[in-house]
Amino acid sequence: MEGAITVWHWTAFVTAVVVLLALDLGVFHRKAREVTFREALGWTAFWVALALSFGLWIYLGRSREDGLQFLTGYLIELSLSMDNVFVIALIFSYFGVPLRFQHRVLFWGIMGAIIMRGVMIAAGAALIERFHWLLYVLGGFLVLTGVKMLFGGDTKVEPDKNWILRLARRFFAVSPHFDGQKFVTHVGTQRLLTPMALVLIMVETTDLVFALDSIPAIFAITQDEFIVFTSNVFAILGLRSLYFALAGAIAYFKYLKVGLSLVLVFIGIKMLLGIWDLKIEIGLALAIVGLILGLSVVASLLAAKREPAGPASGPGG
Repeated sequence: MEGAITVWHWTAFVTAVVVLLALDLGVFHRKAREVTFREALGWTAFWVALALSFGLWIYLGRSREDGLQFLTGYLIELSLSMDNVFVIALIFSYFGVPLRFQHRVLFWGIMGAIIMRGVMIAAGAALIERFHWLLYVLGGFLVLTGVKMLFGGDTKVEPDKNWILRLARRFFAVSPHFDGQKFVTHVGTQRLLTPMALVLIMVETTDLVFALDSIPAIFAITQDEFIVFTSNVFAILGLRSLYFALAGAIAYFKYLKVGLSLVLVFIGIKMLLGIWDLKIEIGLALAIVGLILGLSVVASLLAAKREPAGPASGPGG
């Protein structure tokens, strides 16, 4: 393998992410405001272009195989995060989060997601290196998850069943009203959590659930920790703009969940084939994943054209 990854590569990447996030919150979104569709589309294009440029750097600096692994992993993570987008839209709608405050929740939710996924990836890589048979367990898990998603009903947001949210309400007093962008407010001498804090908890626990699917999926593509982590981070960084671009068009992606289900099943089968020393080349895997997702999007758009779902409701639900 050419261009071995050193601690300096890790440091440079994490530093660049921190700087970009600081610019995002401290400069571009310092004041609470609504994010327009056009702005969201522009930021989505920026994050995708940045990810592709990074993939090209890996392709040229390391190897063709590594470059394709990053691209495949990024495509899988990004597509699975689209399902996450729809759940976040339901959470915001359930709690009635004002449009101008939604970016702030997503920003801190993504900060937590990056840290949480970093820990999960490090732990997963260490376990797989020591117990290689875990790959086959994860493969079986992905197949079952994909089948369950395919035949499962519509996603529901049920805060009363979220045990972390119940714990927060048990140990902390919660204000019934928002206080701007604050997660904590004061009423007299009492310190209260705001509904924004509850929304953040829901977003974080939702990402944890999705990470249990997406991280095993990318380990099917590569066990290189740097590629696994960077592809995850790029997908997460683009999640906010993707939300504001797509959340109002949920009804137009009727068959996307079918496509995501089939992708999980395919990735799971790819892992299980290793039991018999059978391997699907990364280029072919990328083509199959792209084809499945492409067909699901085209089918969704054709279905929406035949049966209009009505006007988009916007990110606020």
